[in-house]
Order: sequence, then C-alpha cells, then structure tokens
Amino acid sequence: MFMLTNDGAVATATAPDMCNTPTPTGPLPMPYPNTADTRMADPGGLMSNVLVMGMPAMTLMSKVTISNGDQPGAAGGLLSGRIMGEMTFLNASTCVTVGGKPAVRVTCLTGHNGAPQNTVGMVSAPGQTKVLVMR
Repeated sequence: MFMLTNDGAVATATAPDMCNTPTPTGPLPMPYPNTADTRMADPGGLMSNVLVMGMPAMTLMSKVTISNGDQPGAAGGLLSGRIMGEMTFLNASTCVTVGGKPAVRVTCLTGHNGAPQNTVGMVSAPGQTKVLVMR
C-alpha cells in the first residue's frame, strides 16, 4: 500500500458519523459522511526530516486536525460531542518505521471526529503513488 504523506491522501468514514442535528423540536441524531485530508495534518506530528516525493512522511502518531462532512450536526457527535474533530490513525505498519514510529499507509484504520472518536474509517485514496509500505 502507498505510504502516507502530507500531500492530500483522504480518509473516509466507513460508518456514518452520528451527530445531534438541531431541529425546531430539539436535537435529533442523524448520520453524516466524514472525510479527512492529510494536507490538514498537524505539523508537529509529521516527520519533516523524512520526505516522500518531497512531502513529510506520516506515522501512527500523526493527526489530521480537521475532518469534514458532519457540519450540519452542529449540536455535536453522539460520542465525541464535537463536529469537524481530528482524525487519528488506529493502526500502522508492523515492520516499517519512520523516525522510530510506525509508518501509515493506504487502508490504515482511522478514528474520526475527536476523542473518543465518533466513527471509524480508513484511508481510501493515496496522495502519492510511488513509495509502497507492504507490511
């Protein structure tokens, strides 16, 4: 699978992001899609001294600061109480490390919309298509 960098890989929630949506009769839980783009990653979690195709590599410790799609659920996620929360990685390579931390790649599992995560997903679209992490 392609190694992840800060160049636009996309993580998509595989289960709906259940958020409380304001209505005239009070908030109702409704499902929303949720995606996160690695270009919005927290710079502190990137490996700026390891470049892949000219972009900083990402690890299990990297976080994407903003996820999108659940904005209509303005009363917050059912579990996290947040909308547009951070996306974190839930697994990574067991063999490849970057700066001593496990490398992340396409198909890694992700937690969306803060901690505790409101929904789970996976990285479904790579940003770069040259460097592979096979295990």
